[in-house]
Amino acid sequence: MSASKQYTELYAQCREMIASHSAPVLNALREEAYEALQTLGFPTQKVERYKYTDVEQAFSPDYGLNLNRVSIPVDPYEVFRCDVPNLSTSLYFMLNDEFYAKEQPKAALPQGVLIGSLAEYSRTHSDLIASHYGRLARSHKDSINALNTMLAQDGLFIYVPKGVVVERPIQVVNILRSDVDLMVNRRVLIIVEEGAQLQLLCCDHAIDSKNFLATQVTEVFVGENAHLDIYELEETHTLNKRFANMYVDEQRGASVTVDSITLHNGLTRNRTDVTLSGEYSEINMYGCVVADKEQHVDNNTLIDHRAAHCQSTEKYKYVLDGEAAGAFAGRVLVREGAQKTTSNMSNANLCATREARMYTQPMLEIYADDVKCAHGSTVGQLNEQALFYMRQRGIPEAEARLLLKFAFVGEVLDSIRLEPLRDRLHYLTDKRFRGELSKCEGCKLCK
Repeated sequence: MSASKQYTELYAQCREMIASHSAPVLNALREEAYEALQTLGFPTQKVERYKYTDVEQAFSPDYGLNLNRVSIPVDPYEVFRCDVPNLSTSLYFMLNDEFYAKEQPKAALPQGVLIGSLAEYSRTHSDLIASHYGRLARSHKDSINALNTMLAQDGLFIYVPKGVVVERPIQVVNILRSDVDLMVNRRVLIIVEEGAQLQLLCCDHAIDSKNFLATQVTEVFVGENAHLDIYELEETHTLNKRFANMYVDEQRGASVTVDSITLHNGLTRNRTDVTLSGEYSEINMYGCVVADKEQHVDNNTLIDHRAAHCQSTEKYKYVLDGEAAGAFAGRVLVREGAQKTTSNMSNANLCATREARMYTQPMLEIYADDVKCAHGSTVGQLNEQALFYMRQRGIPEAEARLLLKFAFVGEVLDSIRLEPLRDRLHYLTDKRFRGELSKCEGCKLCK
């Protein structure tokens, strides 16, 4: 039996249970997703956008699913203390694929801002969510979208109304918790209306040393002249598999920054599709990957320039040690009529061992004649001359190697505009290079 068939058969047997523990807006798209997954199946590595990750192998094991929404015996506020010194955030939790609503941050949100359970808000704000949910993440376009839409029962909803500035950054900690091997399907919907501003930090962690498979589909709508910063940090473990699809749509004058940091994982496959729908919109995408052992990190991006006078910047850096494998496939599409486009894409990679593997595929597709576009990629090893120079000045070889690795990814980390978070990630990255698995201070998971 194919991996996709086991999930479609599961849905056919449990569709009533799944729907009864969710909400009508989410349920409305399940049958369409079910039919799409039956048609598509999981992609093979012959499919261009999945050529570097074996999806069938990742989804083949028999994972448990909490379709009956059994209560999880954990208080994340007691178990997890994700402390970034000098960074004051409004802290929220997702337990597996369910929003934790038993306790909310004490700091009040600006009037009109909504943050909470996607299922619950879809009952009270059904028109708002129904007009956005599933509009970007089409099931017939991608089997991960189809699977997630078919099975997701809850998720995170963030709404910032027109002209509202959320001064305090929002922090969302995704915790994986289970006594058995578990699959979770999490949905995220973010709407930032005209002129609004938001900074969002999302952290992925796992409490238990179980085999986890997490799918996450995120849809982001950014209105005219709105500003949104999204920082994603993954610090799970080598048994974790993560398939995350993010879709961003920007209107005129919007500005979005997406920073993706992978410091510890098992298998990670991130897909990020950005559509610049309005003139003068801007997207900045940065990625930092530190991997060793047999870890696998695959970042696949698409920036679709549909309007004139837009700008995109993309910079991803990988440091691979041991037998780690990395992949980056980035495509910039400049459509006809998207004149005065400016785009720069860069992927630089450092393989610290002969066994580490890196696959890189930067692509430009241009159908306009008045543009400034550039792309490039490099794969190399540590600079021996720089090592020799540092050792001549009394720095031990091991320390010199660590310093060069740290300096290599520093450019990406420096792109983070939240200074306390930037300092914290510099600290964590240094610890990661030194083989220390220390994460957030005060976190019981790390002790």
